Amino acid sequence: MLEVVNLSCIREDTVLFSDLSFTVSSGEIIQIEGPNGVGKTSLLRLLAGLSSPADGHILWHKTDTLDDRESYHQDLLYLGHSPGVKAELTAFENLFFYHAMHAPVAKDKIWAALAQVGLAGYEDQLACHLSAGQQRRIALARLWLSEQKLWILDEPFTAIDKNGVKVLEDLFLAHADNGGSVILTTHQDLQFSEGRLRKITLTRQHLTEY
Repeated sequence: MLEVVNLSCIREDTVLFSDLSFTVSSGEIIQIEGPNGVGKTSLLRLLAGLSSPADGHILWHKTDTLDDRESYHQDLLYLGHSPGVKAELTAFENLFFYHAMHAPVAKDKIWAALAQVGLAGYEDQLACHLSAGQQRRIALARLWLSEQKLWILDEPFTAIDKNGVKVLEDLFLAHADNGGSVILTTHQDLQFSEGRLRKITLTRQHLTEY
């Protein structure tokens, strides 16, 4: 599905990585790991099309993503470090207006998604009155409403409790079983069975897979 070819990233005249190549197939869960400052978030932003590489290409179904941004972004869901919610909107309104702009969904599905992330009873609370973890859950609820095949997630377990982590792990497995792909960074020790998770360790100017 996704192919990264000789990708290079430079930030403030510093080469974070170069000649980076790997593929992500349908049904795979990929964890990008490495020490702080090595470029994990920068890599995810490149994959999501939020910044441009110094060199190299990112291909989606054999087509350069720069040549067909619209098609690629229709297949992509990206969640970054920031929850990306509007403080002046309720939990329900945040999801409703997000999907009104992208892919409208029925209101009952929004209620159900909020319940999945433990926000039942908080649907009408303004986001500014919710904790950091609850705001994060609003953003994560998009995953239950997503029809995109490729999920790119930067630290999705931030401010999420142990039970919430297990719920997300199960969702990632279900998404992969349905032919989707997940690329994520996390400091969590993921509890996937053997063979369900592929790790890519990012170090300056080279890549290790196992």
